Amino acid sequence: MADRAEALRIAEVLAARLCHDLAGPAGSLTQALDLVGGNDEGLALARQAAAELARRVKLLRAAWTQDGPALSLPMLRDMVPERLSLDLFGLPGDSVFQPPMARMVLNLILLAQESLPTGGLVSLYGTDTDLTVTIAGPKASWPPGLALCLVDLDAAMAALADPRTLQMPLTALLASGLGVRLSMLMSARNGTPPPLRLSIS
Repeated sequence: MADRAEALRIAEVLAARLCHDLAGPAGSLTQALDLVGGNDEGLALARQAAAELARRVKLLRAAWTQDGPALSLPMLRDMVPERLSLDLFGLPGDSVFQPPMARMVLNLILLAQESLPTGGLVSLYGTDTDLTVTIAGPKASWPPGLALCLVDLDAAMAALADPRTLQMPLTALLASGLGVRLSMLMSARNGTPPPLRLSIS
């Protein structure tokens, strides 16, 4: 357990450094494009890419580093990647996720992005301390091995060997390290990805 905690802290510090190094150039790029002006299609595309880069860095910083902020629902909406739709109607409108619950919600958003390769809908319902997450889309499917990683941290550590599927084991390890319960529920319909439940005392 101590080795896992140390490894997690190293990963958090590394993520913080990477996000710090990327945030400056992303902000400068956005400001430079705003100064150029004009309505050229190429510039519009560049502005869109710069805005998405800035949003991505903001999301990764809040999800992967130790000092993530509390999150209101508007703040959460502002961080969601472009090709995902977020349904928050199952939550009270004044919900605020406190750390570390906020970090776990963001990591589930990142996991949902990998699980919806052509885009789709992520739905959150419950409360800010007991949350259920579902995904829906043309190719919606949680990564293979997720259920095992949630109950076997040794399997999660072993799965870290593949950078393409990093988010799956990282989410399981973060939940354990942050003292948040993350479990996979039974699917209500055949072929539908099972809901994930996230809770904290």
